[in-house]
Amino acid sequence: MTKIRMTRMGRKKKPFYRIVVTDSRKRRDGGWIESIGYYNPIGETKDIKIDEERMNYWLSVGAQMTPTVKRISGK
Repeated sequence: MTKIRMTRMGRKKKPFYRIVVTDSRKRRDGGWIESIGYYNPIGETKDIKIDEERMNYWLSVGAQMTPTVKRISGK
């Protein structure tokens, strides 16, 4: 089963997340199939960018969003 979830990047105390499509059995920071966006929670504005076309494609072929990605994407 494929999932749309976040993988952590960045330094200690400075998280930066990529929104990726991955196999649900892989580890959080393990290999992923495709990166479809990013989320930066640091700073005054919470910066988020998601490729809606690719997200809709992956949802159409059966991928599921994790609750966190669903909350920040607004779907």
